[in-house]
Amino acid sequence: MSSLKGPGSNLRIAIVHARWNTEIISALVAGTRKSLLASGVKEENIIVQDVPGSYELPFAVQRFLMNPPIESSNNPTGPISAVTDLLSSASLTDLTAPGPPAFSAQASSGSSKAPLKTPFSAIIAIGVLIKGETMHFEYIADATSHGLMKVQLDLGVPVVFGLLTVLNEEQGRARAGMDGKHCHGEDWGKAAVELGVKRQVWAEGSFV
Repeated sequence: MSSLKGPGSNLRIAIVHARWNTEIISALVAGTRKSLLASGVKEENIIVQDVPGSYELPFAVQRFLMNPPIESSNNPTGPISAVTDLLSSASLTDLTAPGPPAFSAQASSGSSKAPLKTPFSAIIAIGVLIKGETMHFEYIADATSHGLMKVQLDLGVPVVFGLLTVLNEEQGRARAGMDGKHCHGEDWGKAAVELGVKRQVWAEGSFV
């Protein structure tokens, strides 16, 4: 990745994240966005959407890839924002801080360039599963992992696996960079850009 200068400048990337364990999710999404922007992906070409939990990630990712939004959903009064307001007490603004969220009014008014009207180059699925006292953890982790893998193989679009499966909250906080350690979200952003670029090159029949 270091040999490529601004490789993400012509990519459109989606981040779909769960709402459970909001504090950790927020840090992971922020790290992912930071990495995407540092790799040259334009603010208006980063689309962020949330779903109730990790189990819902494969379906949401599939829908995004099969029916990508033609316009960037920067309008805070738009349909996606309305659904979020109805279903969640946590707003997208909270979950993408620091920095302006992909759905913010700033992105539409402060950017002079229109968002790409193309399918997504890659999508990043982010969730946090913390092991509890029942088998719920194992079932959700297994189903979500297999679901995300199936979506990317069926549709031919890279799906970066941003699902943390940890034994306790402390492990999740550490991997989200909340305790002064490395944020794994930054790795997911870099992976999405690299795969997005390679997918374009591979589509042209070049494998050098």
